[in-house]
Parts: sequence; C-alpha cells; structure tokens
Amino acid sequence: MSSNHERKTSASDTTNLHHKEEVEMLPDELFLDQTLRPRSWDGYIGQENIKRNLKILLTAAKERNHPPEHLLFYGPPGLGKTTLAHLIATESGTQMRATSGPAIEKVGDLASILTNLSPGDILFIDEIHRLNKLIEEVLYPAMESGSLDIIIGKGPSARTIQLDLPPFTLIAATTRISLLSSPLRSRFSGGTFRLEFYTTDEVKKIITQSAHILGVPIDDEAADEIAKRSRFTPRIANYLLKRCRDFAQVHKGKLSKETVREALMLLDIDELGLNALDRKILETIITKFAGGPVGLGTISAAISEEEGTIEEVSEPYLIQLGLLERTARGRTATNRAYHHLGYDIPQERQEKLL
Repeated sequence: MSSNHERKTSASDTTNLHHKEEVEMLPDELFLDQTLRPRSWDGYIGQENIKRNLKILLTAAKERNHPPEHLLFYGPPGLGKTTLAHLIATESGTQMRATSGPAIEKVGDLASILTNLSPGDILFIDEIHRLNKLIEEVLYPAMESGSLDIIIGKGPSARTIQLDLPPFTLIAATTRISLLSSPLRSRFSGGTFRLEFYTTDEVKKIITQSAHILGVPIDDEAADEIAKRSRFTPRIANYLLKRCRDFAQVHKGKLSKETVREALMLLDIDELGLNALDRKILETIITKFAGGPVGLGTISAAISEEEGTIEEVSEPYLIQLGLLERTARGRTATNRAYHHLGYDIPQERQEKLL
C-alpha cells in the first residue's frame, strides 16, 4: 500500500517537474513567433497606406466612444493580417478573441463566442472563407444590428430567440477573398484592405528588428542576404533568420554574410529565394518539355507533386519573378529562367524573339 502511494507521489512529482520545465520555456522559444510581432504602429514596417487608414478609423471611433467598424484583411499568407488585428486591439485598448473559420463548426459555437464577448471586444476570425455558409448567415444580423437569431426545436414547435449582443468589432482575414460571398464582404463597413508584398528594403528592416528582439547581432550584409531570399514575405524572412541563427549558434560563429549563405545553401534556397521544388518545376519544363508550353497535370505527373501545391505555392512566386508564364496552352519557362538555372536558350526560341 505504502509502496503504491510512493510510486504515485513520485509520478506526480515527475509530472509537476515536467510542467515547471515547460512553463520556464514559454517566454524563450515556445511562442517565439508571437514575440516577434510588433507591438506598436511604429514597429509595424510596411503597408503604409493601410496603416494611415486604420489610424484615422481608430482615432475617429475612439473620439466617438464607439468600437471600430468591422474590417476585412486579405492577401497572401505571411504578410501580417493577424499582426494588424493584434495592433488594432492594442491601440483600441480592448481584448481580442481569436478563432478561425474551420474551428466554428456549428451555430452553437458561434453563439457561444459572440455571447461571451464584452462590450468593445474584438473578434478575430482567421481564414473566414472556410466558414460554413449556414453559420455565415447567422453572422449577418450580428454584424449589422448586434443581435443573434437562434432557432430552438424543429418542425411546427420550432421558435426563434433573439439575443442582444454587446457592441463588438469583427476583424476577418482571408487568403482567398474570391471564396467569400458578396453579402458577407459588403458587411465589413470599416473597409476591406489588401496587403501587398513587401519591398526588399522593408523586409531588411524587419529582419534587423527581429534580430534585435532575438538578441542576435547581425551585420548589414547578412540582413541584406536574407532579405533577398525571403520572397517579399515577413513570415519567411523571420523563418530564415531563425534558421541562420541556429546555424551560427551550432557552428560557434557570428551571423555574417558567409554564415547566412552557408545556412541557406543547407536549406536549398538559392539567390532568388527559390527552393528545391521551384527549381525542379522550371528544370522539368526546360529539360523534358523544351521550355513549354506544358499543362499543369503533365508537370505534376513528371515531378510527382500535387497540382494544388504547384499552382498555389510555387507558381505565384515564379510568375512574380518573371521565370514562368501561364498561357492558355500551358506553362512556359521564360528566358530569365534559362539564365538563372544556367541553361542555354535554344536557337528556335531566340529566332522567335527576333
């Protein structure tokens, strides 16, 4: 009996020890991405036009003593939509409740979230385009008139209950605005804002700022090297910075231009920010299909990669850099792609350009 009790006590002590170790780790590494988020407008680099509009909207709302109107942010992933929502909550001095479209599975889930809001709170819904259409219709009156209509029961005995909600601000983010219904888009009365890709200089400033937060000395050339390979996206820039920091730490070196190049070479990321998959797509089009045009399905089969991954992950950046063209007949590698990968441009392609 006593031995069992000792074993239970020992196990409990071990569990508590692990828990304490986890708690001690939280500030350092477990929430590092949250730590790198800017906490003021001055710390948020880029998206200047959006920031100017938001400052006016928030200042006017504060002077009227009203919560800000509903806002929608859209654009490619990693550009700072969630960070903007956090900044708005900070500037408004209110609490933010965050969820995502797929997480709200039933009308009851949405009702629970909305009825637990305090006056002036901000509700942030990420990937709102994945919200169920039935739930979306329940959200309309909540956004417009601050009421929630819930149907209780079924058939002839069903009845509707209307709940009054506290004044709140809905901030939504999406990477696929085309999938949002027109009625939902029109209810974001505060404005719909598209986040643009960042310039290399802006990304460089973000890297320098993040390195300062991480306590990692970085010289100007090293920051420039990471910025050029970050695909104009802050999230990718911070990811590369952290991996370069790890490389420098393990090899007992400083975060110099040479260290960054070695680390990114190990990650298989070249001077333009292309990864192994990006180069494989271009090389396949050039070597197997004479530069194209070639269909997406054919490329997918040739490199054993899903069509969705090629079309949604790799293609936009390749097209943005002018390495790939998408035509009615298929995908074509450009002359710049030939130059970047070190292939000679075929004579027939050169003759067409003349």
